[in-house]
Amino acid sequence: MLFVSCSEEQIDDSGMGKVKGRVVDSETFEPIVNARVSTSPTTSTYFTDKDGYFEFSEILVGKYSFQAQKDGYISKFEPATITKNVTVQIIFELDVSTANNKPPEIPILTAPVDNAKNQALKLNLTWTATDKELDPLTYTVTVKNGTTDVVTTYKDIKTTSLEISGLSYSTKYYWQVISSDGINAPSNSVTNSFTTLAFPNPRFLYVKKVNSNNVIYTADEAGNELQLSSSEVNSFRPRKNLQIKKIAYISSDGSQNQIYTMDPDGSNVFKVTNSIPIAGFNMEHVNYSWSTNGSQLIYPNFDKLYRINANGSGLIQLFKTPNGKFISECDWSQDGSQIVLKVNDISGYNVEIYVINTSGVVLYQVLSGLNGGVSGLNISVDNQRIVYTRDVSGYQSSNYRRLDSRIFIYNRTSNTSTELDTNKPNGFNDLDVKFSPNEAEVIFTHTSNDGISINNIQKASLNDVDSRTTLFAGGSMPEWK
Repeated sequence: MLFVSCSEEQIDDSGMGKVKGRVVDSETFEPIVNARVSTSPTTSTYFTDKDGYFEFSEILVGKYSFQAQKDGYISKFEPATITKNVTVQIIFELDVSTANNKPPEIPILTAPVDNAKNQALKLNLTWTATDKELDPLTYTVTVKNGTTDVVTTYKDIKTTSLEISGLSYSTKYYWQVISSDGINAPSNSVTNSFTTLAFPNPRFLYVKKVNSNNVIYTADEAGNELQLSSSEVNSFRPRKNLQIKKIAYISSDGSQNQIYTMDPDGSNVFKVTNSIPIAGFNMEHVNYSWSTNGSQLIYPNFDKLYRINANGSGLIQLFKTPNGKFISECDWSQDGSQIVLKVNDISGYNVEIYVINTSGVVLYQVLSGLNGGVSGLNISVDNQRIVYTRDVSGYQSSNYRRLDSRIFIYNRTSNTSTELDTNKPNGFNDLDVKFSPNEAEVIFTHTSNDGISINNIQKASLNDVDSRTTLFAGGSMPEWK
């Protein structure tokens, strides 16, 4: 008989192995000193050295879970199987613990104080901020221009102050500080505001095209300018009243156009008209007028002329054209006794200019029976002269293009209109003319007759043919007070 004996091979579960490793920060990979490293099942406990290293020089073979922990970090486990005479390497990457870390205190804005006035165009914004764990803080400051709605953001600021410059005159700004400890969600301050110095001697008003919208600007004689209306809204035809220190203007309101008023710095906007808007054949060529004392305005709505109080009350119809023509422009005399009207057909032509009294009675005719476009209308302080522009070419087209628009002054005494010779170059138009405050000059829009070139605002003397001067590039619809 043959006997065969078999047995399973036995695994040696005795003996020792070795574990070496390191504990580091998961973000910076810097060593974590004095981190506690232990095992489960329990053997020994070791602490990392100055370079984050640890070592279990003798550990019984078997399966273990190693744990590394350190205050301020999230503990981490790593499995390992220890075999005889083999060294196992373990690396712990610990995440910073934020469980007990508190966010920074809300920053407190200290200067300028909220609603501060007359602030310089270059100033320091200051604030205070604290963190209970003394975490290092960084700040983000946002500054918003209340007129243009442009927001400027300053990031990664490490001090509690920021110098800003290049601010605009007569402008309200809003600012906020956000503090961050890099661990928690940022803390936002309240939003404060301040207003800069008043614009010095802003005698001029005009509009410029910005983002396809008309935007209102004011300027001084040195050429400094200030934007008054937002570039997000179409606002045009600014008219200043010196008595009440208000600026009226036309602005889009849905599908209609309404008259608004604002302070000289663009603040305190008020909607004057409501139920009956300002309207005409083409709003680029429609105008209105203040009363001298600023208590009322007159404005057209197609073939009717209305008067309304500056506070929006007291709307009445003053006049209706007898032939159905649209009223495009009006100017109220300084003594309040006369109103100059420019009327035209639905295409802007067949123009008539005549003067009525406040009862709607026509006093005299200035212009009629001529072809071509007419624009700009201003009566002198003594009611004896009326300045306007007229296209002497007589050209008429569906897009209201003008080929040779020139400045004319009507004299009431002689009942004649005379061209003002200012050496206007061929191929250009003078439009939207107004008298200067002393009536020794006129201000107007000057542009190429191609209809697409840039507009410029110019002035010229009534007594000097060589006095034509450009005041502001890119502007139109001027006002000089």
